[in-house]
Amino acid sequence: MTDANAPATPEDAPTRSLNFIQEIVEGDNRSGKWDSKVHTRFPPEPNGYLHIGHAKSICLNFGIAEKYGGMCNLRFDDTNPVKEEQEYIDAIIDDVRWLGFDWNDQPLYASSYFEKMYGWAVQLIKDGKAYVCDLPLDKVRELRGSLKTPGQNSPFRDRSIDESLDLFDKMRGGDFPDGSKTLRAKINMSHPNMNLRDPVMYRILHASHPKTGGDWCVYPMYDWAHGLEDSIEGITHSICTLEFEDHRPLYDWFLNALDLHHPQQIEFARLELTHTLMSKRKLLELVQEKIVSGWDDPRMPTLRGMRRRGYPSQAIRVFCDKVGVAKMHSTVDFALLEHCVRNVLNKTAPRFMGVLNPLKVVIENYPEGDGEELDAINNPEDPESGSRKVPFSREIYVERDDYMEDPPRKFFRLGIGREVRLRYAYFVTCTEVIKDENGEVIELRCTYDPATRGGDSPDGRKVKGTIHWVSANHALPAEVRLYEHLFAKENPSDTQEGEDYRVNLGENSLTALPNAMIEPALKDADPGFQLQFERKGYFCVDPDSTPDKLVFNQTVSLKDAWAKMKKKDGAR
Repeated sequence: MTDANAPATPEDAPTRSLNFIQEIVEGDNRSGKWDSKVHTRFPPEPNGYLHIGHAKSICLNFGIAEKYGGMCNLRFDDTNPVKEEQEYIDAIIDDVRWLGFDWNDQPLYASSYFEKMYGWAVQLIKDGKAYVCDLPLDKVRELRGSLKTPGQNSPFRDRSIDESLDLFDKMRGGDFPDGSKTLRAKINMSHPNMNLRDPVMYRILHASHPKTGGDWCVYPMYDWAHGLEDSIEGITHSICTLEFEDHRPLYDWFLNALDLHHPQQIEFARLELTHTLMSKRKLLELVQEKIVSGWDDPRMPTLRGMRRRGYPSQAIRVFCDKVGVAKMHSTVDFALLEHCVRNVLNKTAPRFMGVLNPLKVVIENYPEGDGEELDAINNPEDPESGSRKVPFSREIYVERDDYMEDPPRKFFRLGIGREVRLRYAYFVTCTEVIKDENGEVIELRCTYDPATRGGDSPDGRKVKGTIHWVSANHALPAEVRLYEHLFAKENPSDTQEGEDYRVNLGENSLTALPNAMIEPALKDADPGFQLQFERKGYFCVDPDSTPDKLVFNQTVSLKDAWAKMKKKDGAR
């Protein structure tokens, strides 16, 4: 059977011309820049779990390295111990591997370079390009000015080199409390780019670090550390999202001031997806406030959530390739992601029958106590998948909405006097309806035609409706969880004044169906197992499953909204 989590192949991915980053790399290779080497990196901060936006960056950075025979580093930007945890580091490593990427060495860490960074900071102080500032951070921000007004020099800007060296050494030694001093670059407080107005390089944080423990109490800021990390590792193309474009002059300034290996920073538009938030801070709030069950809640846009929901890694990679790489911001419809998931699972997921809202059916002319096994195809899209045996008996379950008491003309399922085909089994005709004292339908009585075994009639009789079912004597109890978007609004951040994104949470993002019945072939299905329940959609087994009761998460429905949109657009 095809592996839904195998890396995307050229047949899976669309064919298109080079994106602008590939054009830059190919131009560099032609000119001999970097000695025609390609070395990229994916540098996550371990302060949360990776989401689908990170997947785009992962696929881009590792993909560029693969395409041009280069290398991509997985490097943790672990410069803020207050928010970073080993749990996140472990999860990120696992998620990158799940996507099908690897690196030639152990993961790298910014914290491994703290001593070198500190030494370079000392060098800048000695060169008169950095100074220790006693202003609190809120005052630093206040004196930066605005896009229309220049900043004001710190009263400590002209502090002597020797005094700054002494104070910086004492900062490292733990002599000062958090927030009492910073080390700032001495650039230009009137510069039109706010990032070059004497940016903070180090701040004091007395906090334990996941890797260095209590060795440090001064920690580098991202803009200071970023370029140094790239330089140390010999990165050639430092690929960032577009919000770092205004930070590039500072990236360049630090490397030029220290005369270090100088990678090229290139920015691209980050991934924006409808009905989805990509802010790790807001995602953390959803977890902490128990709006979702955790970072791996199947409604979350995290890779952990998507894995739990049953999204194949191959589909994520195909999706990222289809989205492409651009300079301009745009929002991608969530339906495209579901389309990619559906296309992969259609080829790889075996079919089973599961009744989500059971209604009992008694086939009155089927011999009591008898039973048989019928042949069912595992996946018509995968000839190698073979077939399985499905038990059949006098009492079965069908979907409650496959019966209507007063069906309309185009309803081709069960109603009094109506004949339908049971998938892989027989033609049956509904003859009687049993109701409880409240008028609720609790059972159907039917008859079957023994000559239609396998679902075909020897006399050429045709029926328009085919429904799925499970044998009541053999069915396994299950809970099935159906999902809609966590946010009902396409842009969850679109709110009225005084509101926040929580007002756009959907009311029906999770519906649990606790009384589902499934065929017995799934008895030993492991968590993560991906399948299609015929006529209902794609599902996977949830880690909450027990031997007594399986739990299934809906991955995606059978309805392809993206294909429908594309067909409609093509008809215009």
